[in-house]
Amino acid sequence: MTNALEIYQLLPKTNCKECGKASCMAFAAALLSREVTVDDCPPLKKDKFKENYEKLSGMIKPAGEASESGMIVHEDKCIGCGNCVVACPVNVAEDPHGAGSGKAPTSENVILRVEDGVVRLSNVNQCRRFGKNKIMCNGCIVTCPTKAIEFV
Repeated sequence: MTNALEIYQLLPKTNCKECGKASCMAFAAALLSREVTVDDCPPLKKDKFKENYEKLSGMIKPAGEASESGMIVHEDKCIGCGNCVVACPVNVAEDPHGAGSGKAPTSENVILRVEDGVVRLSNVNQCRRFGKNKIMCNGCIVTCPTKAIEFV
């Protein structure tokens, strides 16, 4: 997952405040949390920063692509390894003899499954990060070797 410092490194670092933020670092943090978009930084749109603009646009996917739980699966980064499938506590609880034992899911109640070589979401309303009792579970994120899963 991208962090604010990686984003900051690609910004103009002028602290011009044209974006409405106090500094480029504040803009980087706001961009990471999807409060602003890459287009909200006027200097970044200049030819001088075109390459950085394109990199940032690729790094920051719109929050509109997130599931109801805030999860985004970057299919272009996913290698279909299935680490997230077996690390998800909900998958393990709902499918102890399939996903819970390191095999392919055998239940329809799982959240994550590998289909056609990439992770697909189902039953996202069962994710521990969703609903009134949400907790900051990150089992799927920390086990992903390519950083293909992110929460916004």
